[in-house]
Amino acid sequence: MTKHSTLHDRALAFRSLHVPGTPLVLPNAWDAVTARLVEDAGAAAVATTSAGLVWALGAADGDRLERGAALAAVARVTAAVGVPVSADIEGGYAADPAGVADTVRAVLAVGAVGVNIEDARYDDGGLPLRPVAEQAERLAAAREAADAEGVPLFVNARIDTFLRGAGGVDLTLERAAAYRAAGADGIFVPGAVDPGTVKELVAGVDGPLNVMAGPGAPPVAELAALGVARVSVGSGIAQAAHALVRRAARELLEEGTYASLTGGLDYGELNALAARGR
Repeated sequence: MTKHSTLHDRALAFRSLHVPGTPLVLPNAWDAVTARLVEDAGAAAVATTSAGLVWALGAADGDRLERGAALAAVARVTAAVGVPVSADIEGGYAADPAGVADTVRAVLAVGAVGVNIEDARYDDGGLPLRPVAEQAERLAAAREAADAEGVPLFVNARIDTFLRGAGGVDLTLERAAAYRAAGADGIFVPGAVDPGTVKELVAGVDGPLNVMAGPGAPPVAELAALGVARVSVGSGIAQAAHALVRRAARELLEEGTYASLTGGLDYGELNALAARGR
């Protein structure tokens, strides 16, 4: 089997996991070891968190990382696991649609079969979101690039209306329709976890809906009953891990004790996981 056919089959397998009512559950990872931990826990796929990934590289989230560094990190994740990988590529690591297409080709080259592309803006333009037509062009470029490579890449269009306080259900559904028409496969609406809101989004989105869960959000079973097709946690696990680092460091420096280290993974187990070849 060629590398291309393997990538194609993996993309189809990943696509098939998005089932409304039986959602794909993704504990987001940010490097090779966390990806292996997620796979070892039984996940059917691995999704990266852009925030966790860039923090591990000493950078800030929000379209600040250079494409090459981001994709090199994704490559380490895809090489570490046997399950399909979806890459969070922020806004596409590019200024224009042609650049987004280049990023997608690079994503495929390192073995990922899904992408998240967000419509948030982080420049000084004053607007929290890209104009709909502009974002649709970027998504269309991603779709066309993947199709030209013969890989059914799952393009997850992230809509940041709720996360950025830029609109509610109606505006979100307008954007979702435009993004689906441009070639997006799924719609991701972080910040929307209220059951009533999720129910409206499921009913109004023509395609699988992804929500971002965390403390205070309904459990996966409830989101499944609402018709959600994908549940992820974004940077939540990375944030919890970094909170432990700070808590343990402060305890050690201020109290001279080690209670925060209780419950850590066994050294041999973690080392063997890190050393496992693919």
